[in-house]
Amino acid sequence: MHELSLMENTLAIVFEEARRHGSDRVTGLRMRVGSMSGVVPEALEFAFEALTEGTPAAGAKLYIERIPLACYCSACGNEFEPPPHSFECPVCKTPSMDIRKGRELEIISIEVP
Repeated sequence: MHELSLMENTLAIVFEEARRHGSDRVTGLRMRVGSMSGVVPEALEFAFEALTEGTPAAGAKLYIERIPLACYCSACGNEFEPPPHSFECPVCKTPSMDIRKGRELEIISIEVP
């Protein structure tokens, strides 16, 4: 479960940023996770709960914004969410691998008291 190491690294960044802004406590963390990021949001939530016990983020809330896959069709200019196992534009049926959204894995904000 690589989500554990991802969350360890994320929390290191979060704690450093909180300290940089004069806080010794974190009450919330907002993240964006794309459907093609290779990260399972539920596993990330589990890792967050396990890793924040006894830390400045104990009891903090994790908010995950899930970003669906979005492709762009250069043939007709359509941006679309492809169906599972297909990257075909629903308008012109041209295959597209121009992924515009869905690979995100990012910290959006950190809540401190």
